[in-house]
Amino acid sequence: MESNIRNFVIIAHVDHGKSTLADRLLEITSTIPGRRMKPQYLDQLDLERERGITIKMAPVRMDYELDGTPYVLNLIDTPGHSDFQYEVSRALEAVEGAILLVDVTKGIQAQTLSNFRNARAAGLTIIGAVNKIDVAPENADRMAASLAELIGTSPEKIFHISGRTGAGVPELLRAVIRDVPPPRPRTADTAVGGRALIFDSLYNDHKGILAYVRVVDGEIRAGDDVVLVAGDTAVRVKEVGVFVPEHKTALRLKEGEIGYLATGLKEPALVRIGDTVFKTAPGGVAVPDRFALTGYREAAPVMFISFYPDGATKFEDLKKGFERLRLTDAALSFEPDANEALGRGLKVGFLGQLHFEITSTRLEREFGVNFLTSFPSIAYRVKHKGEFLIVKDPHDFPTDPEGVFQPMIRLEILSPSQYMNAVVNLGKNYQLEVIEIKNIGDNVSITARMPLAELIRDFDDQLKSISAGFASFSYEFDGEASADVERLEILLANEPVSALTRIVFKKDLEREGRATVERLKKLLPAEQFAVAIQARAEGRIIARETLAAMKKDVTGYLYGGDRSRKMKLWKKQKRGKERLKASGRVNLSAEIFREILKK
Repeated sequence: MESNIRNFVIIAHVDHGKSTLADRLLEITSTIPGRRMKPQYLDQLDLERERGITIKMAPVRMDYELDGTPYVLNLIDTPGHSDFQYEVSRALEAVEGAILLVDVTKGIQAQTLSNFRNARAAGLTIIGAVNKIDVAPENADRMAASLAELIGTSPEKIFHISGRTGAGVPELLRAVIRDVPPPRPRTADTAVGGRALIFDSLYNDHKGILAYVRVVDGEIRAGDDVVLVAGDTAVRVKEVGVFVPEHKTALRLKEGEIGYLATGLKEPALVRIGDTVFKTAPGGVAVPDRFALTGYREAAPVMFISFYPDGATKFEDLKKGFERLRLTDAALSFEPDANEALGRGLKVGFLGQLHFEITSTRLEREFGVNFLTSFPSIAYRVKHKGEFLIVKDPHDFPTDPEGVFQPMIRLEILSPSQYMNAVVNLGKNYQLEVIEIKNIGDNVSITARMPLAELIRDFDDQLKSISAGFASFSYEFDGEASADVERLEILLANEPVSALTRIVFKKDLEREGRATVERLKKLLPAEQFAVAIQARAEGRIIARETLAAMKKDVTGYLYGGDRSRKMKLWKKQKRGKERLKASGRVNLSAEIFREILKK
């Protein structure tokens, strides 16, 4: 076992300087030459640079010599937004230590607490550091004291650094080498010749799927026969390598190392995040269950949105794009869906609004896919005719349920004390039930319970708005509760438009129905007949607008003479419009769907 390997992550709230600190570490260890260095080097997606946030975890190997001893440092830079907490949880399973970073200008925030608890639960050694001391040095000691109290250490052990200037970073790196324990094997079973944990993956056109792994026992080389345990798939390893941060071929991956395996597989479903790679004898063997690694939790989507191909995009293109994205985003889940107006599509599960926005943008940019989306929905547990059903699609929601239960979340909101009343008052609009309020440093921590459906109704935007952008939150699932909801349908010429059907809280039915029919009246072009635009719920029409018929002067070519000729033409036109109205059908164009479904 090599004792000079150190595996660690950087964890923090969004925009607290993780990627900038990673840049300085790459410079200090000479991993990236100065001429190639650029800000946010490990953020390889253009979208990450545009938004200034980390979306994908990024592993990198740094070779560094300290006091004459060479070390291998494997760093994983992680996202900070709560929507990508699943990315962080996977990284924590692959390392032994964590740098917990806090911005001195903002202090401890919600995701700081969440990341700290997850790192502690994973048994990691946690090293605290306060960042941006060059911007607000007067805050450094106070923030260090707060962070020390959180971790359970003395303020003197909290590092004061600047990711921008590099101040204090060499001392922090020395502490990582000194305090983070070297990796140790996870089993004493001599039957294990090599075993690794898949924590991420990537598709390569030439090498197939690359599995990003942490070797936990033994070693793996190119040419070795391995089994992907969860899928019971036998593979001969084509290539092994490490991240520098580009892929670099290696002779082998030893116990404790982080790297990649080229599987040669082309089918995305065969490589699962969290799976165990088990080295076997040539020809393969049955892998005992005791060799499967544990510790990963499944991603739990909180919102579901249907995607339909648009323009020149075909359904197969849409599906292939999501399959490729799932290789690098294990939290994505999707299943077939269909709509009579929009055709075949996919119902996709997301971890939150930002996860949806990022995935949609990547789908467009990386794969050139054009699409339309439905309104977001969540999964309800509904009792109907004595049986319980899980309803994700509003069309499947029964008209007379015996009981409806919705998923609940427990939020931890961190806010400066001057905004506490405004945050508490959000409960009037969002069914927010405050459980506990306590002080954490200069902030107040508000623990509350709320329906998951309220979270996707612009809660994040409203919280930022009433707190001038200072409040933050993290959440976890907290059981379920009864839900007072109803299906809201939109009808055009007495025909339901299935793509616009939603599940809405009963208190919001009339407001949502009224807003939708008014919007449709503005967007729809006039027809040859008057079109009734209606919102229906609870078996009754709750809102209505009428789109007037297109006007056409059928007597324009007549002049002079008896008025009775004009009367006959007007009556004939009226009868024609009556027939059209009786059998007429209004088709919504893709452009109108796009407008009405906009946030």
